[in-house]
Amino acid sequence: MKSFTHEVTYKKGHVICFVMSDDDIQKFKSVLSPLEYGALQLLWKYKKMRVREICEHLQSSRDVAVSSVAVILDRLHEKGVVGRDVETGKGGLRYIYYPLKDQKQFETSIIEMSVNSLIEKFGKSAVSYFNQRFSK
Repeated sequence: MKSFTHEVTYKKGHVICFVMSDDDIQKFKSVLSPLEYGALQLLWKYKKMRVREICEHLQSSRDVAVSSVAVILDRLHEKGVVGRDVETGKGGLRYIYYPLKDQKQFETSIIEMSVNSLIEKFGKSAVSYFNQRFSK
């Protein structure tokens, strides 16, 4: 089973170090809709793609409209998950999308956001828990 170690240093020098397995990473897919995650997986694989190309790949496993893919890519762009360039072609302008982070960087940012949120909500209790939990 593949895993990676992640260390986060917080205010006042608290350090949390933990190991995430592939199974743990699967849980973070819930941050995105299945369609968003499918599009992002394609972008990680192919690096740059047009909306229609992403749609064609996704249609091999589900019924999805080009307009739906365009909407979710626009949302991912607004969230800062993907970037886009403009290209001129037949029929006018179109976007070429690309991931702003590779898969590991994306997963790490989700972990950091989750941990930061817990520390903001629960303060010292969360830090104490993490230190106890991950010192095992």
